[in-house]
Amino acid sequence: MVCLGNICRSPLAHGIMEHMVSAKGLDWEIDSAGTGDWHVGHAPDKRSVQVALDRGIDISHQRAQLFHRSFFSEYDRILVMDHQNYKDVISMASDMKEKNKVSLFLNDDIVPDPYYDSNMFVPVYDLIEARCKQLIEEWTEK
Repeated sequence: MVCLGNICRSPLAHGIMEHMVSAKGLDWEIDSAGTGDWHVGHAPDKRSVQVALDRGIDISHQRAQLFHRSFFSEYDRILVMDHQNYKDVISMASDMKEKNKVSLFLNDDIVPDPYYDSNMFVPVYDLIEARCKQLIEEWTEK
């Protein structure tokens, strides 16, 4: 899961997906990162932490990290939250195999960044939660 600073959207997606995967007994490794380094080492935004806690998921232990090229070999899929993140991650790929691992989290749409609008955290959580459910269904049917 990749967003800009790895403190709002991608930690939510990381936490929600990890929670759902665990509940289903799936042995998937979930992680998150950012394309910008401003928040490396910081906990998720307190509003992300709170909206997740309100739904029974604790993401406070996560720490922001910068997306690294090694993630292409470590993960089967790399899901990005918006078009700029997509461009930034694709630019690090060395071949088509790596590029094919990268996709928008919402297929053809973006996950809005709630950083500048506290009222967006709940709708963003709901959007991410719904998509995580869909992804788990898609990927476990194969």
